[in-house]
Amino acid sequence: MLKGKSAVITGSTSGIGLAYAKALADEGVNVMINGFGPADEIETERKGLEARGVKAIYNAADMTKPAEIADMIATAKAELGSVDILINNAGIQHVAGIAEFPDEKWDAIIAINLSSAFHTCKHAVPLMREAGWGRIINTASAHAKVASPGKVAYVAAKHGIAGLTKTVALETAEDKITVNAICPGYVWTPLVEKQIPDTARTRGITEEQVKHDVLLAAQPTKEFVTVEQVASLAVYLCTDGAASITGTLLSMDGGWTA
Repeated sequence: MLKGKSAVITGSTSGIGLAYAKALADEGVNVMINGFGPADEIETERKGLEARGVKAIYNAADMTKPAEIADMIATAKAELGSVDILINNAGIQHVAGIAEFPDEKWDAIIAINLSSAFHTCKHAVPLMREAGWGRIINTASAHAKVASPGKVAYVAAKHGIAGLTKTVALETAEDKITVNAICPGYVWTPLVEKQIPDTARTRGITEEQVKHDVLLAAQPTKEFVTVEQVASLAVYLCTDGAASITGTLLSMDGGWTA
């Protein structure tokens, strides 16, 4: 049922976002990817998506700039023919106590992790209403439900994503548009993997101890969520089988929030 539809996925040049793009492409969905990174690597990933038999385009819109976000949605409509699926995945992180938290980091995290989703939804919802069908999926976090010290901006943004998800779901409930948020715990991504050696050296412990006792301390399964698992849930949410799931925060956190 998804073949021939089109998706816009923010923050999708690597990690969870790229996994979304690959999983949807495998279902026959045309995709627009977005994000930062070396141009040659992004082009390699774009070609890899097209090799799955779909149209794949890249847009470099800066998620801190509303005008660029509006243009991104308009470009997707023009080049892909529709915006049937929107996945808000762009995000950054900074860890510091409230008294030391830099103002510019707060502003950037709120802009990229929260405000960008408002702007994408604002421009995508009218297109979905016109088409009579749509799926919006927001990548939230376990931190949309619980908090951790040192992550004031990230937790605030993810709690905001929870509220945005519920509100837009109610506003589109009669339009055959569903709006949901996936709330992963710690996901195994290249970004996480790169942090492990430095954390091990800083704390004077092994890399395995960093994984088990630091990163997965709050995750009862003691296993990382995989990007493929997150992407498979997103694909399901796009199907007819999930048509009555809307306004929901779906945990995928190894029992963290339990």
